[in-house]
Amino acid sequence: MKFPGKRKTKHYFPANEKSERRPLDRDFLNESSVYVVGIDQLLVDIEMPVTDEFLSHYQFKKSQSFLIDDDLAEEIYQNFKKQGKIKGEFPGGAIGNTLHNYSVLSDGHSVTLGTINKNIQVGDYAYQYLCKTNANVNLSHLQPCDNPMGRALCFVSEDGERTFAVSKGCMDELDEEFIPNDLIANAALLLISAYSLRDENSKIAKATMRACEIAMNSDIPVVMSLGTSSLVCEKRDFFRDFMKKYVSVVAMNQEEAKCLTDIEDPLKSCEEVLDYVDMALLTVGKSGLYLASYVCKNHARKTNEPLHTKSIVEYNKYEYSRAMRKQDCQGPVKIYTHINPFMGGPMAIKNTNGAGDAALSAVLHDMAANFFHKESIPNSPKHNANFLTYSSLSQISKYANRVSFEVLMQNSPRLTKGLPEKEDSLEEAYWEK
Repeated sequence: MKFPGKRKTKHYFPANEKSERRPLDRDFLNESSVYVVGIDQLLVDIEMPVTDEFLSHYQFKKSQSFLIDDDLAEEIYQNFKKQGKIKGEFPGGAIGNTLHNYSVLSDGHSVTLGTINKNIQVGDYAYQYLCKTNANVNLSHLQPCDNPMGRALCFVSEDGERTFAVSKGCMDELDEEFIPNDLIANAALLLISAYSLRDENSKIAKATMRACEIAMNSDIPVVMSLGTSSLVCEKRDFFRDFMKKYVSVVAMNQEEAKCLTDIEDPLKSCEEVLDYVDMALLTVGKSGLYLASYVCKNHARKTNEPLHTKSIVEYNKYEYSRAMRKQDCQGPVKIYTHINPFMGGPMAIKNTNGAGDAALSAVLHDMAANFFHKESIPNSPKHNANFLTYSSLSQISKYANRVSFEVLMQNSPRLTKGLPEKEDSLEEAYWEK
């Protein structure tokens, strides 16, 4: 596994612990191999440029994500295809994007649980999904189904806003019996999305609940992506209760955070969310991103950076601390960090779809690296407490910021390549904290 960010080798494996190193080329099937598991509604994103009049004609709410009938999706798709207005077809889904990016960044294994059409033909949606997903993403546990694969029609307005009309296909047909107990119980973490819990009576919702029960009983962290603000507003009380019971880490944007907490200010919203979970990633578009978590007061590390005050006084005071679960803290302290867009953001943003998933993949990478290092050198000083992450909040924010920048510069919502080994634009000291 590659370690997150730009680091010196001595930080991974202390020289005085050589005798305790374990081989790095372990078999994926070995129970000690490190991997992450995600439950996904497998989708292909189909991008097409539209006008506001088009959205009004179909009564599609701009910048939101919603379900449409499969026949209507096919009709719109075929009309745009005949006109040659299909901009691109990419494997999508919030969890699929995040797992793909995680495997690109880490060179590590991930496992996708979900459904796919059992009769795959060359050139169809399912074929495109398989071909454009990183080889380290294990798709062998997918449930085969009769119905076609799900599609997300991504309508790109003239102002750059994206509206998603989702044609479900077979994406909600995941049965509980296709949730492998041992696979989840031995994972570094379980990744889920609020989308799969939209209909609590659906098969995929019940399968997701079962997976979360397995993770909770096995002390495996559950990471949740909130999806879209309209869904969070609609089921706010449900998600609050669900997060309190199952979720360790939540990822959201500012609109979703506001729906969840009724708080406009992103920093105060993070403070509120920490009453439900142990760690929060909040992306705020052109204003960068926030990270919030807990740390035991005995392990809190003060920043060397200037202290900042916004809605919380000196909120970044302990941003050099590593995240911990509240239950593992004796004297828990809420900690925060904020970072502006990397390099001020791209000169030209080609695609905003997937930037949040990219930031989350960096967080997953850091969490999995901590799991890997703890397995490899359990007696390392890095593990004198039960930390959730390998790096400090400050360090993770830089890494997540950089990964988001990479996606914003390209058309695809997924990383097409890993990050450069050396950042010409940054001094090495940038990564050393």
